Amino acid sequence: MEKLYSISDLADEFSVTTRTIRFYEEKGYISPKRQGTRRIYSAPDRTQLRLILRGKRLGLSLDETSELIGMYGSPSGNRKQLEKFILRIKKKRVDLERRRRDLDVMLNDLKSVEDECHLALSEIAGSK
Repeated sequence: MEKLYSISDLADEFSVTTRTIRFYEEKGYISPKRQGTRRIYSAPDRTQLRLILRGKRLGLSLDETSELIGMYGSPSGNRKQLEKFILRIKKKRVDLERRRRDLDVMLNDLKSVEDECHLALSEIAGSK
């Protein structure tokens, strides 16, 4: 028998709000069954949500994540999915490394200005 989940089960498990899950549902990324007004999520829905949240953690857009998920189980197997995922990861890493370099420059500039301000304060205090 397939394990089923409520929206609260998934929200608790993945530490997200039910509103977040409903957002992904509205966008068509997950499609729970309904029992009246109650949403019933299947194991594949749970997996989709897990993959969406992983993509988000990795800095991928919803569209990028959805595209990769959509490739899963394609006739060519997972090769295309994995190759595309590797390219996205490389691209994201290059972007993050560039940002880190930019942040390092900014932090060094801030440290320099801060040191100059401390020196100026010392000079003011010494001239009294």
